[in-house]
Amino acid sequence: MQIYTRTGDKGYTRIVGGSQLSKDADRVKAYGTVDELNSIVGMIVSQSNIKTSMKKELMIIQQYLFDCGNDLATPHGKKSYRVDESLTIWLESRIDEYSKIPPNVESFILPGGSQSSSLLHFARTVTRRAEREIVTFMWTNDMNQEVLKFINRLSDYFFAVARMINAEDGIQDVLYERSGQVFHNDITKEDL
Repeated sequence: MQIYTRTGDKGYTRIVGGSQLSKDADRVKAYGTVDELNSIVGMIVSQSNIKTSMKKELMIIQQYLFDCGNDLATPHGKKSYRVDESLTIWLESRIDEYSKIPPNVESFILPGGSQSSSLLHFARTVTRRAEREIVTFMWTNDMNQEVLKFINRLSDYFFAVARMINAEDGIQDVLYERSGQVFHNDITKEDL
């Protein structure tokens, strides 16, 4: 199989369905940032101190991220989308489980702690950038809205996992020293 196509030599790429787009098009930026995020998750999986069960879960997320990229590269109506509500529901269940492990926090947390936790925070910030790119694309195009929901929840997932790993490793989260109380533990879902 030939890897190079030469269409990129003039600043274009092909998307699902065969259309050609500029490499700086909003659609390409959105799925390109999701691809970058997937590479970061691969870096996290390669960390030797990540438990096997967590590695398997992160590898599932890599599959879902590839699905997100595929859906973003697919013009509306060209073929069925892959990302549905079940993926976001699954992420929420994992977030709820992992959030029980570290102590409650009432201030902002800076990225840091263990190397793996730091990489998870890095993934969280790239997830937020992917979300911004997707929103930019969404304003002018029909797209699978479930991708945006999944990506939005994924940043929360990375935050929860980063905190959990620090807690399990006996490392305190790095708190923002100038922060006042920003998280109120007495807020319920009904208050939101």
